[in-house]
Amino acid sequence: MMKRNFKPLLLVLLLAFASCSFTTKKFQDPNKDKLLVQLITYVLEEGHFNPQELNDSFSEGVFYDYLEQLDPFKRYFYASDIEEFEAFKHDLDDQISAYDVSFFSLTHERLLKRIEESKEMYKTVLSQPFDFTKNEEFSTDYESLKYVASKKEMKERWRKQLKFSTIANYDDLITDQENAKNQDPSEIEPAENNEKSIIDKTKKELESDARALTERSLDELYDFIDDRQRKDWFAVYINAIVEEFDPHTFYFAPEDKDRFDVAMSGNFEGIGARLQKKMDAIIVNEIISGGPAWRQNELEVGDQIMKVRQEDEEKALNIVGMRLDDAIKFIKGPKGTNVTLTLKKVDGTIEDITITRDIVELEETYAKSSTVIKDDKKFGVINLPKFYVDFEDYNKRNAASDIKLEIERLKEEGVEGLVLDLRNNGGGSLQTVVDMAGLFIDEGPVVQVKTAGEPKEVLKDRDRSIVWDGPLVILVNELSASASEILAAAMQDYKRAIVIGSKQTYGKGTVQNVLDLNRIVRQNSNGDMGALKFTTQKFYRINGGSTQLEGVKSDVVVPDRYSYIDIGEKDQENPLEWDKIDAVDYSIWGSYYDYDTTIAKSKERMANNEQLKLIDANAQWVKKIRDRELYSLNYEAYKQTLDKNEEESKRFEKLSEYTTDLTFQSLPYELKMMDKDSVLKEKRERWHANLSKDVYIEEALNVLNDLKMTYEIKKLATSTSVKN
Repeated sequence: MMKRNFKPLLLVLLLAFASCSFTTKKFQDPNKDKLLVQLITYVLEEGHFNPQELNDSFSEGVFYDYLEQLDPFKRYFYASDIEEFEAFKHDLDDQISAYDVSFFSLTHERLLKRIEESKEMYKTVLSQPFDFTKNEEFSTDYESLKYVASKKEMKERWRKQLKFSTIANYDDLITDQENAKNQDPSEIEPAENNEKSIIDKTKKELESDARALTERSLDELYDFIDDRQRKDWFAVYINAIVEEFDPHTFYFAPEDKDRFDVAMSGNFEGIGARLQKKMDAIIVNEIISGGPAWRQNELEVGDQIMKVRQEDEEKALNIVGMRLDDAIKFIKGPKGTNVTLTLKKVDGTIEDITITRDIVELEETYAKSSTVIKDDKKFGVINLPKFYVDFEDYNKRNAASDIKLEIERLKEEGVEGLVLDLRNNGGGSLQTVVDMAGLFIDEGPVVQVKTAGEPKEVLKDRDRSIVWDGPLVILVNELSASASEILAAAMQDYKRAIVIGSKQTYGKGTVQNVLDLNRIVRQNSNGDMGALKFTTQKFYRINGGSTQLEGVKSDVVVPDRYSYIDIGEKDQENPLEWDKIDAVDYSIWGSYYDYDTTIAKSKERMANNEQLKLIDANAQWVKKIRDRELYSLNYEAYKQTLDKNEEESKRFEKLSEYTTDLTFQSLPYELKMMDKDSVLKEKRERWHANLSKDVYIEEALNVLNDLKMTYEIKKLATSTSVKN
């Protein structure tokens, strides 16, 4: 949950800073690392909802979390390294307080050394064939692994890990070979560079190819690792510190802050292409629909961008071998400016193209809607991926105003009920959820917000107008979090909507602010300091209960793929506790809808739904597969396990075969857009196809239908009573 207006908090921090013991000179340490530690610890001490005491226990938590992030598979550090590091285990709190980064410097230098050693090690291991007839096993229980004591042990650890990766590649190649043998010879593509066809390859040759695939993937991984600079690794250390406060407090390095802003607003200024780095090359891997590159239609997926020239510069900048984040900085730019790209096309030709940058909107971020006919009634479905907002200009575009527009468009189509799909919606802006709740109620409280040491604040809808007063169903799952939980909880407390979904939602009942750290430091000569997202408040339902840890419990509980997987707030490290405060005054939604009867009928349907029983069985099976930690490195045994799993999975094939007789239709304004945008058309057709196979959507429509029926019955009964 992000709060848009953090100016009061910033003012408090600046005033506190002005009155604290820091001198301007002291706060401008020439060492950027120390300055960053100083800034962040100061902000967290002054502004975090639940500030932590920097003591030995805190130090130990940072120590272990940091090492786990650096070396999660325990394939870099030796036991002797850890023994050396442990001298700092209970001293990190003192170092943090003194803005001392010597522990980071020690671990960073050692990590780089061990990474260089591991490059030679994996090359050496992969130069020799693996014996897939040998009976040995590999464990993925990395937490229980001990750090190795010698290079011999380290090589053996790498050997098993690489063999585990290679046996999967080997099986894929064996399968490809078997499939090729069953193909029509004319359909098989000829091998390149005089290489043997896969049909003609021996097991020995396939094993060699499998090792080559493993080596290639590691080469790409290490290319990414080599791109990381000291500041990137230091951000890992900083986050090991701040995440001890709670799981949603996070430091954004400058590039990460840019990505966060794009994710929250759904737009950026640039050319409209997603890029990736492959070895030294910057490759185009997606053209964003509707963006400048898409409109120009010259840039293609697979193109390599070799040089970038700005419109006010004569010389182009070579970006081959450049870090991806750095290359993106030169390619992106303000709306209306031109950038010339030198491309190496897929066919090897070199070409220059000039693109005029513009605002690029990420369509998948935004709300979308559809109509559907159910039992001669037309209903509307709105999918909201997140509660997005432009922090620079709230009125520019936000989730609440978009949802209002979609509802008005659906009303024009004559819909009689509405499904709001918040599944997988991780939240977003606090202001948007308050505004959105107001679309469904005339006025009243939406959520309570508590800041440590201050009276609670009740955020209300003060607009008496109602955009939608008809039947409403809200769909949620375990990944519906934060703002999604506020909306679902408020509608549930008002008895304004029926909530269908998981046993409980994610359970994130906290509010974060994002603070640009550059605003605290004057005359900073250290460059961009990045930003800190930190927890400043907790929110509570209007009935007084917190959604923290407990989430929102659905009115109708249905199983899904996440039912047995630990993915909620309660499964994170250092979550804030659950508590409750006093309820506020609010009035239950007055209508003729019989929610209790409708919920009872839905529960009965769900209990007897064969598709849901199969989904539940599949979720339990997936849990069993995920929990497995021991794998055979003998190919026959490995293959037997795969075949067994494949055979077991066949009973779940009916899940993908499930379909309804429902047909979904885009709204008229989108149909006009689709005439010019084949990508949008394809996306919507894919969405509609998925909706037509969605048992949860089907039940949501059943519930809307039932609500309509109870409305008519209660209205008729009331009318008859009045006449009598």
